[in-house]
Amino acid sequence: MGASLPPSLSSYIQASVRPEAAQLQRAAAHNRTTTMLEIGSSLLNHTAQQTRKLTDVEAQVLNQTSRIELQLLETSLSTSKLEKQLQLQTNEIHKLQNRNNVLELRVLEMESKQQAELAGMRSDKERLQRLLSRQSGAVAELERALAAAAPLPRDERLFQDCAELRRAGVRASGVYTLHIANLSEPKKAFCDMETERGGWTVIQLRANGSVSFQRTWKEYKQGFGEPAGEHWLGNEAVHLLTSRAPYALRVELLDWEGAQALALYERFQLGSERQLYRLALQGYSGTAGQQSGMALQGTNFSTRDADHDNCLCKCAQMLSGGWWFDACGLSNLNGIYYPARHNIRKLNGIRWHHFQGPSYSLKGTRMLIRPAGF
Repeated sequence: MGASLPPSLSSYIQASVRPEAAQLQRAAAHNRTTTMLEIGSSLLNHTAQQTRKLTDVEAQVLNQTSRIELQLLETSLSTSKLEKQLQLQTNEIHKLQNRNNVLELRVLEMESKQQAELAGMRSDKERLQRLLSRQSGAVAELERALAAAAPLPRDERLFQDCAELRRAGVRASGVYTLHIANLSEPKKAFCDMETERGGWTVIQLRANGSVSFQRTWKEYKQGFGEPAGEHWLGNEAVHLLTSRAPYALRVELLDWEGAQALALYERFQLGSERQLYRLALQGYSGTAGQQSGMALQGTNFSTRDADHDNCLCKCAQMLSGGWWFDACGLSNLNGIYYPARHNIRKLNGIRWHHFQGPSYSLKGTRMLIRPAGF
């Protein structure tokens, strides 16, 4: 065992150790206090920073809230305006609907009235047709009675064309009855006794669109319309006339501005129906173009129900009327009649390429024939 310290030394050592321990304790307590203060100061600083950030965020939120409230207010005002405008438009629509209903009622009333008037006109037309038929029969009876009572001299009853009438001394232009050889019945025709010494038999006239030229092969063969107005004399009659002797053809053209043009042919002939009323032309002259604008030599006649042209498109159906179309050709004087200001760019109108172009529809045309040696 070790020897123990003396009591005096032990007391000295304890007396020396106590103050140092106390100092160490005070130093440790001071350090802890300092550390706590630093921690507290750091926490305060951090709290202050967080508080400032929260304040800034709060301010931003307030600003955003204010802007959103302003936008909502503006949107509310815009919505109110739109609602007012919508209400006004709705009211206008209701007014228009009411007006439209009134107009529809008026239109229905007008249609009913027009239908009633049309029915009345049809009835009147039928009565007039019956009356005209009876009168025509009566006139025919009177003519037969007059012919039986006082027959005309033979030479006055057998004129075949207007040239023969002119040679017989007839000077007045008008409608005369022609007795064309081999034609089944007498033919009424308009004779022009004034133009270029007269003697012209009119075979076609277009002047006002009163007669439709959208006809069948049979109608173009027999003729249609009235000789005193718009008409087509008939292919069969023209064939029989131009086959018995050489004939000349005169074509007169008139546009909507008052300009006139003339096409003359020294020789004109139509073949028979078996030959499809084939066209023969020679000796062109006149003011309707430097060269002939009528049709090519040897062209067949075509109608909407009898296609004899040289085009897959069927010219008579596409361009309308009956004519010597070939491959739809340079002319068609039997096309649709278009009135003034509606006659431009009309390929199916009354046209003559070398006079006013391929799509100008003319105002009037006339085709006349007479013996070439007249």
